[in-house]
Amino acid sequence: MTTSYCARSPARKRRVNIVNTLSNDSATDNFDTMTDTPILIAGAGAIGSILGGMLREAGHDVTLLGRRAHLEAIARDGLRISGLLGNRTVTGMKLADDPAKLGTQFGMILCTVKSYDTETIAAALANRLTDDGVVVSMQNGLGNIESLIETFGRRRVLGARVIFGAEMPAAGSAHVTVFAQPVAIGPAPAIHRDDSPTLVDRARAIATMIDAAGVPTVSVEDIMPVLWTKILYNVALNPLGAILQQHYGSLAADPDVRPIMDRAIDEAFAVARALDIALPFSSAAEYRKVFYEQLIPATFNHRPTMLYDLHVRGRTDIGALNGKIVELADRFGLDAETNRMLTRLIRAAERVTQNTEKRENR
Repeated sequence: MTTSYCARSPARKRRVNIVNTLSNDSATDNFDTMTDTPILIAGAGAIGSILGGMLREAGHDVTLLGRRAHLEAIARDGLRISGLLGNRTVTGMKLADDPAKLGTQFGMILCTVKSYDTETIAAALANRLTDDGVVVSMQNGLGNIESLIETFGRRRVLGARVIFGAEMPAAGSAHVTVFAQPVAIGPAPAIHRDDSPTLVDRARAIATMIDAAGVPTVSVEDIMPVLWTKILYNVALNPLGAILQQHYGSLAADPDVRPIMDRAIDEAFAVARALDIALPFSSAAEYRKVFYEQLIPATFNHRPTMLYDLHVRGRTDIGALNGKIVELADRFGLDAETNRMLTRLIRAAERVTQNTEKRENR
């Protein structure tokens, strides 16, 4: 028999023991109503913690799967959420630092790991999703939906666009820095085909639940145009923000950086066109107008998570962003030299961080 735990455990020894275990209590597997569905946050970093914390405060059964230090802080003091969604301390969540320690199945899994960990987490959670449950990819980049479908099947996977920014000031804390647009959830008809209508209904139910929990969320009938609109944003800002260590407003204001961003967007837009993505823009120029006049001002002081990932972890999701644009452009015989250059620069910078860590650990 395993044991569940909530925040504010009294002793460190107790915290260390209970971080390894979870409740094995039974719960409904019926997806018809989301109210009682046990929810797993697969990747409790900043975004995942905020989503999980807000859902838990709204009364849902939430389990966080994440790093031990973060979970131990939550066990001791609760999850501290701050920033644009308000300030609160959330308790009562189940916690696990290893998928093998999960003691139940879940009606919904919100996948918030980095794109390079998608296949690994899917394999680890293959038996953790109920037969009528759904996993929602809430990740940056392209290819995540397809990777999850390989494990869970088309009928149990949805995509989502998350375009609010968050950071973790300390273990046990998550701070919302910017909130550009509501979270969007939906199927990808080009991938889901005949399963799309049913998945639209599921997306609507999930969006309603998350929105009611205080995180603005909408459902869409086709997630791909929404994801690609974010890709256009990410390929321009993330690698340059990480390499130059600058916030988005500074990048847009720099006369030498701005042409690089323009070209990265143009190349990505051409790939989207080749894929027949129904972007809500008639041209790359029309998108860039929105980019500079609306999106950048809304996220002016934000710095990409890739900056932290590059200089602390030595690994980024560049392969699912600019790298994916290069891969697709090569398939269609399109030019993607700017995205290729940015991808190579980030990968070279990753090696610098990794080699530095190796020397320091000798």
